[in-house]
Amino acid sequence: MRKILLFLVSFASFSTWAQIEEVRRITETLCSPEFHGRGYYQKGDSIAAEFLKQEFEKIGIKPYKKHDYFQSYLIDQVNTFPGKMDVVLGDKQLKPGVHFMIDPSSAGGQIELNPAILKGEKLVLGDGIDEGYLSSTLAQLQSGEKNAILLNTAHLSGDSLKKIRGFSEMLADIVPTIEVIDSKFTWSVGRKQLKFPLIYVQDSIYKSDETFKIEIEADLKENYSTQNVIAYLPGKKKCGKTVVFSAHYDHLGRMGDNTYFPGANDNASGTAMLISMAKYFKENPVDYNIMFIAFSGEEAGLLGSKFFVENPWLKLEKIRFVVNLDIMGSGEDGITAVNATLFENEFNLLNKINEEDQLLKKIKKRGPAANSDHYWFTEAGVPAFFIYTMGPNKNYHDVFDLYEELSFKEYDDITKLLVRFVEELPSK
Repeated sequence: MRKILLFLVSFASFSTWAQIEEVRRITETLCSPEFHGRGYYQKGDSIAAEFLKQEFEKIGIKPYKKHDYFQSYLIDQVNTFPGKMDVVLGDKQLKPGVHFMIDPSSAGGQIELNPAILKGEKLVLGDGIDEGYLSSTLAQLQSGEKNAILLNTAHLSGDSLKKIRGFSEMLADIVPTIEVIDSKFTWSVGRKQLKFPLIYVQDSIYKSDETFKIEIEADLKENYSTQNVIAYLPGKKKCGKTVVFSAHYDHLGRMGDNTYFPGANDNASGTAMLISMAKYFKENPVDYNIMFIAFSGEEAGLLGSKFFVENPWLKLEKIRFVVNLDIMGSGEDGITAVNATLFENEFNLLNKINEEDQLLKKIKKRGPAANSDHYWFTEAGVPAFFIYTMGPNKNYHDVFDLYEELSFKEYDDITKLLVRFVEELPSK
């Protein structure tokens, strides 16, 4: 008996190790330069979609009924930066993502800038903009004395910063604009293009007496074709209800041809866990049908999930629950469940399982939020959780969200929690 127990313990440890290694392999692959940040430059999203299709095929999970794996749709506009991304201050070449960040809606251009300086402190006097100060600065531009505007918001905080947030975008529709900041860079996906370049520069690198030289390529793509990747696993007996596991596989792409955003935690990690859950349920089927959806377009405004909900491949009323996985690379401090206040019974089930099996440090209860792909399901009346991990890794929407930074500390416990959740989820 002791030998049998030792074998079972050894086998369980090996199985867990093998699963984590698979998750690491998938995550690292999705973060590689060949995937171009899984964005909309060099079809990084489509490269990732093809990879995920192949992973589903390897597991043996097929498309849903008459469909293939891809649900294609169009993004009306998406701004990309396919080539040059050079900013020089004085004689110093600035590093993208570290010293400067281009606004995702920025236009391109090749220019040498001698900017008129707007002091953020003056711009927030009274109830808003100091019009006299702004008028005198714009007069400098009209006279040809200056050819750009530099908006200095470094060291502003609270209400002062809120009052002029977004003002630089307004300026960049009039003139090339640079904003000096002293906060962490975060990037996103642009859905429009301004008339002129808009660049954010870290206060630590900025020198007021030096000239900017800028060479940037920007390309606003119209009617960009992308796709959700969908696979389906029937229940072990005929069932009218389906549990959906989802994760967005897209990320921010490239900022120029030499800088890309790996998006390890957000959301290569959740996509890898999606594939891992598919493999588990293929080998261990449950009563529910399970659909696995890897969404594109999340970073561009939850577009893939919106398209699916508006064009569902199965009737939405047949979906028992959606579990959306995003930012799954740590877990040292537990997980958060968005929508927990809406679906108390399901949240109580998560907590019961966690307490019985002593899995995670904490499951934090959070209300509804439009911050990931669960949102459109909830809006359409489909119950859903958005689950993400909490831990020391704070890299988010920046060039430092690297595969090497992920611990996957609680991957095994999260998997156990979600498996039991599906197994014990009442049909209503």
